[in-house]
Amino acid sequence: MADNNNNADEPVTIKKYANRRLYNTATSSYVTLDHLSQMVKEGTDFVVYDAKSGEDITRQILTHIIVEEEGKGQNLLPISFLRHLISFYGDSLQAIVPNYLDQSMHSFARNQEQMRTYMQDTLGDMNPFGRFEEMGKQNMAMMESAMKMFTPFYPDGSENEGAGDGPAPQNGDSDEQLNDLKTKLEDMQKQLDGLSRDKT
Repeated sequence: MADNNNNADEPVTIKKYANRRLYNTATSSYVTLDHLSQMVKEGTDFVVYDAKSGEDITRQILTHIIVEEEGKGQNLLPISFLRHLISFYGDSLQAIVPNYLDQSMHSFARNQEQMRTYMQDTLGDMNPFGRFEEMGKQNMAMMESAMKMFTPFYPDGSENEGAGDGPAPQNGDSDEQLNDLKTKLEDMQKQLDGLSRDKT
């Protein structure tokens, strides 16, 4: 679906009206969630605004698209993942999860061509998903390691295993904790990048 946007650098504006209809201002036509899904797959950036209030509701619309796709049987989100994701709402780690997921998805996207090659090369194998399973195990190990690093920031003040018997961080150390957290996130990203380079 092509969109004749005046400025290619500007996202296409979609307006959602009270009757739930979605209007593409770039093509001056009404569109459906399927159209928006196709725009995402084509790399066309867009934002969705409530026509009445002007509120940015892009997140809600994208989430609705995912729900629609999952409802069609094209399941990408494992039940265990959804349970874990829900459990983080209201948790002390909630602020960390979006960045971690975003970085992980960017890393996955950077390697998608390599993964397609893996798929083509292994179609004749007994277990064509062997390489993916190994990558999944490495990612899970990294996730578990990350969670252990972050356990000192839980409300109960519990510390990760092997961290020693020192006192739990106090409120006055919040700046130091944030700096430490940023450093750990950067280290995790370096590890992800290292894994990507090792597989090329």
